[in-house]
Amino acid sequence: MSAQPLPSSSGKFIPIKSAGPPVDGAGSVQVVDDTVHIDNAKVFAVYGKGGIGKSTTSSNLSVAFAKLGKRVLQIGCDPKHDSTFTLTKQLTPTVIDILESVDFHSEELRADDFVFEGYNGVMCVEAGGPPAGTGCGGYVVGQTVKLLKEHHLLEDTDVVIFDVLGDVVCGGFAAPLQHAQRALVVAANDFDSIFAMNRIVAAIKAKSKNYPVRLGGVIANRSAGTDQIERFNREVGMNTLAHFPDLDVIRRSRLKKATLFEMESTPELEAVQQEYLRLAQSLWDGTDPLIASPMRDREIFDLLGFD
Repeated sequence: MSAQPLPSSSGKFIPIKSAGPPVDGAGSVQVVDDTVHIDNAKVFAVYGKGGIGKSTTSSNLSVAFAKLGKRVLQIGCDPKHDSTFTLTKQLTPTVIDILESVDFHSEELRADDFVFEGYNGVMCVEAGGPPAGTGCGGYVVGQTVKLLKEHHLLEDTDVVIFDVLGDVVCGGFAAPLQHAQRALVVAANDFDSIFAMNRIVAAIKAKSKNYPVRLGGVIANRSAGTDQIERFNREVGMNTLAHFPDLDVIRRSRLKKATLFEMESTPELEAVQQEYLRLAQSLWDGTDPLIASPMRDREIFDLLGFD
């Protein structure tokens, strides 16, 4: 199958070379470069329902890793390019738009054209993507990793965090799984995000047949309790890595374009910061791979709820 040109966020078309479909899960045909790998760093891909707090989680986790002395790179994988703004205090230009500005001659770019230093030294990249309804985000993620590799920016990196767009099943969703060792799912203690988590578990299980990625667990977010998440975990074989309550300081941090580690200290905020540091340390030390078995839609519908 010949690869078709992809439109950038400006609407212009990106020339790409023809590539046959990669060897992958049944029914999966994506325009991705399967030859570029991240060799030295520990790589995590953060997933979850749209709007569940993946970017907030990713950015604060990046800072937590940095505070542990790790060299961190966060890659936003959403056309909205808003993954890293609490780190950089701006909406940074995307890789795909920077490439377009030089007519896709990547040799003309310098590293500081598309990599921006954020709070506490976290390096930030926004992959960007095609406009809504067109193109494949998987190509954009692949080009971003390729560009980082060409500029030797991954050689001195300890941790890479992919902040992945919402619960979809396209190339943009799947491409980070080719690079990650662990996939983390952010979910609230409610039906919609747990239902989405079940689909994400299924997608990661399919990808793990051909790639080293494995499930790391769920990060409970914006929730006073975790009873529904734990009920789901027991059924499918997941586990909870961390729990962040629904605190107003988290909402305010986004409005202030700041990470939680920059907000005015309170006892409840310090507890959240310590939970992020604990999560970062546990991920760095290594989590056991989970062999989860997703449920059918009807099964999960009947499982969740109050007795």
